[in-house]
Amino acid sequence: MSTIKDVAKLAEVSVGTVSKVISRDPTVKAALRERVLAAIETLGYRPNHSARALRTNRIDVIGLVVPDITNPFFAQLAKCIEAEAAMRNLTVMLANSHDDEATERRQLSTLLDRAPRGVIIVASSESGRLEYQTDIPIVSVDRRFQTYPLISTHHAEGSAQLAKHLIGLGHRRIAYIAGPQNTRVGRARKEGFATFFTRELAADPNASLRFYDGHYDYQSGEDIGREILAEDPAVRPTAIAAASDQIAIGVMRAARDLDISIPDQLSVTGFDDIDLAALIVPRLTTLKQPTAEIGAAAVSVLIAEDESAEDIKLRGEIVVRGSTGPVNALLTGKSQRV
Repeated sequence: MSTIKDVAKLAEVSVGTVSKVISRDPTVKAALRERVLAAIETLGYRPNHSARALRTNRIDVIGLVVPDITNPFFAQLAKCIEAEAAMRNLTVMLANSHDDEATERRQLSTLLDRAPRGVIIVASSESGRLEYQTDIPIVSVDRRFQTYPLISTHHAEGSAQLAKHLIGLGHRRIAYIAGPQNTRVGRARKEGFATFFTRELAADPNASLRFYDGHYDYQSGEDIGREILAEDPAVRPTAIAAASDQIAIGVMRAARDLDISIPDQLSVTGFDDIDLAALIVPRLTTLKQPTAEIGAAAVSVLIAEDESAEDIKLRGEIVVRGSTGPVNALLTGKSQRV
């Protein structure tokens, strides 16, 4: 069986250089890297990860804690993190906190006990009552976890894009269904939408923005949607903006049951751009989160082990589909599907 020394001898480099190539160290020059990789392929060499773990007291595993893997957004995010980790010869160990702080503490402690290269966490809340004394890197994603670096979408700016879109279509009576307000994500999305709406329509006597607090699930959207849409068409909102695609799809289900046409009689927007958003009919207008970029940045910051790393906010992009249309479609009866 070939050893790392055999690879170094064939590639005419030091053992240290081979080790750097295996670890995907970006400081290795391209020519050297190609020579080492060619030698590895020729010899059929496979790194001894167990031996490496004994030397470094770390295993080539990244821990990932999410609130709920059945949430389509977290599933997509986990997939992107796993893909990025695989490119660095790392494996992802997944745990669910079920949006419960006590469970989150147990899961995180269990992962840290296994000495991974690091842990990426989407926090269940932001109370931060438990401080962790560990030299293992931790990076928070989407939701803030204590004082660790945060990689996220610019949620407020994304919601402002959605408000601009609806206002541009002529909507003045809008309802906003927010997510839980115990996280910065929920608050930022709500505040971003409200701030833009108020700034643009402060002088418009016909402008009305109503808020409803929900949860990031289909049932919440359906229940609140039914409540809103049960009102007299002359006064009810002409558009509903939701803090997540799941909420938005729940609203659309309520509208269908009440025989309210989308977008002819109601425009609906979501946030996240989960896979289902492009499959339902009509397809959902939403704010696409850059999950691939978030995953790549999270793994990079984690592997760098930079204690001074700063937060990273990435810009989302609005995806306009068939669930939104001009408010005058209510009067003409003409469909404005995209």
